[in-house]
Amino acid sequence: MTGDGWQRSFGENHSGLAACNWPLLPPAAMYGLERRKRVADLDLTPERQSEEEQPLPKSGRGLVTLERAKMVLVALGALLVLPYALVVFYALPFIHPVSTLMAADLATFQGYDRRWVAFDEIAPVLVQSVMMSEDGQFCAHDGVDWVQMRGVVQDALDGEATRGASTIPMQAAKNLFLWNGRNVIRKVLEVPLAMWSDLVWSKRRMMEIYLNVAEWGPGIYGIEAAARHHFGVSASRLSQRQASLLAVALPNPITRVASKPGRGMQRLASVVERRARASGGYIKCLYD
Repeated sequence: MTGDGWQRSFGENHSGLAACNWPLLPPAAMYGLERRKRVADLDLTPERQSEEEQPLPKSGRGLVTLERAKMVLVALGALLVLPYALVVFYALPFIHPVSTLMAADLATFQGYDRRWVAFDEIAPVLVQSVMMSEDGQFCAHDGVDWVQMRGVVQDALDGEATRGASTIPMQAAKNLFLWNGRNVIRKVLEVPLAMWSDLVWSKRRMMEIYLNVAEWGPGIYGIEAAARHHFGVSASRLSQRQASLLAVALPNPITRVASKPGRGMQRLASVVERRARASGGYIKCLYD
């Protein structure tokens, strides 16, 4: 058959495909084109991946940042609430709390000496001396001595040197939950904690906890360890003089060593002794 005849026959038999001059491909070639098309659709080359893995839009990044901020706020809230829950837990008489300084000594592998003693096993002269040295209105206030606090605030506003106004509940809150050093933020946290602990604990429990976590030298915590370390006696057998020396050492137990007092410390101890002897009316909340 000639070329013209073949084309006429093809055009008659295939409904005009030849008239369009479309090339005919064998089935194997058609399969190859279809296979290459599918592979192209599934192309996972680095270039194609980089096109598909586009960064999150700004709105998406904002949502991630917001979620992280929420998590930080929740964590901070938990840290703020935890001490208030621990105050309730520490009200149980068989619980022996530890201070943040004691925890730090453990964390740094230094260790410490603390021997818990019940309130009734502490010499009354020590309790009286500490009260008259640190917080003469302990039985009268609700955790904060507002008269003293107002005086400190006024001195600060007048630009004068401020004196200490920390009560025993405030010092207990600092020892148990906060850190040392003068700091406005610490005071803001300390005041409500002191009032909460004074509300939850009895005065005897407050004094018992304070005297068992107070620092009396490097690694020396609590009155029992202090009495044995400085004077070689138990807390129940302290003399009036020994008790007054331990009391005046509390504000700075690192530089004020009860067993090696200087002249200034001796004078302060004598003042505390006189006050302790006349403290009968101030300690009724501890000794009914």
